[in-house]
Amino acid sequence: MDELREPHKVQERTERRRAPVDAEFDAYGVDPERLDEPHLMAELESLHRTRHDTLLHGSVDALRNHTSRTALLEAEYLRRHPERVAAQGRTRAGARRR
Repeated sequence: MDELREPHKVQERTERRRAPVDAEFDAYGVDPERLDEPHLMAELESLHRTRHDTLLHGSVDALRNHTSRTALLEAEYLRRHPERVAAQGRTRAGARRR
């Protein structure tokens, strides 16, 4: 599944193929830039919570859509929080000390 190794290519292909339903809502949901912070976090939490089940039991299309939506929402989170502090245990150096 090259799509999972290169989600940006899936996103590019999908964006060419889909037509927005309206300006705020498209086939994947509300544009991440339009979500306020609590809704962005709620969507990310929901996607992260359902990822394993989608991987094990979802169709290829469901997994592709899940991957694309997650990438869009995570990119928006990182755009909003460029100075976020990484927990020491989540860095390579910190992980090696464990």
